[in-house]
Amino acid sequence: MTRISVCMATYNGERFIREQIESILPQLGFDDELIVSDDASTDSTLTIIRQFADNRIRIVTNHSSRSATRNFENALHHSTGDIIFLSDQDDVWFFNKVKTMMTYLHNHDLVVSDCDFIDEKGQLLGGSFFEHFHSNAGLLKNFVKNTFLGNCMAFRRTLLDRALPFPKELHEATRYLVYQDVWLGLLANSLFRVVFIPEKLSCFRRHANNASPTEMTVSSPQPLGHKLFGRILLAIALLKRVSNIA
Repeated sequence: MTRISVCMATYNGERFIREQIESILPQLGFDDELIVSDDASTDSTLTIIRQFADNRIRIVTNHSSRSATRNFENALHHSTGDIIFLSDQDDVWFFNKVKTMMTYLHNHDLVVSDCDFIDEKGQLLGGSFFEHFHSNAGLLKNFVKNTFLGNCMAFRRTLLDRALPFPKELHEATRYLVYQDVWLGLLANSLFRVVFIPEKLSCFRRHANNASPTEMTVSSPQPLGHKLFGRILLAIALLKRVSNIA
């Protein structure tokens, strides 16, 4: 039987965490799990999570605040499922997200769905992820301009086994807005079967305090030199991992 792990990174997410978990748990089976890696939250995030009293939820805590990439890596390290979904703490999943993506995972190793954008109050902002960023598979395309979005991704453990541990170059590149979603996406594009599907299966909440910002959520563009250096680090990491050097 195929088991699912939902890996969520949290940090001071008390405002939206309940709504997100309520949208996830009904879609999971008895043997599935929600792994929450908390980055030393100082608000009521953990209290709210524990109030669910659901045995499928496993919380792993960091003793000090780290990067969002390290926080997601921690959650992924603790996952045991055959299929992994990534989850932000402040989004909302549609009721059919897991079922729909599992259908595509029969023939692919990584699936990326479309999503709506919402504001802090849950109001639609217009357009979708795919429409705004012209998302599609392709190694060169996504290396130049990433269109992988973590909370829209699900993948097989075969990819995770190649992706972990995250390379040191990726952790260095987080300073240049290169995060776990582009690492997982490009590695999958290099070694496995990737598909972008047209279905909108979640709402991506955009607000000033997103815990794991991406190039798609920052308000101002990076200096060209920063972006270039981040891509150099990413290229080194990919070449090493694809060649089984590290």
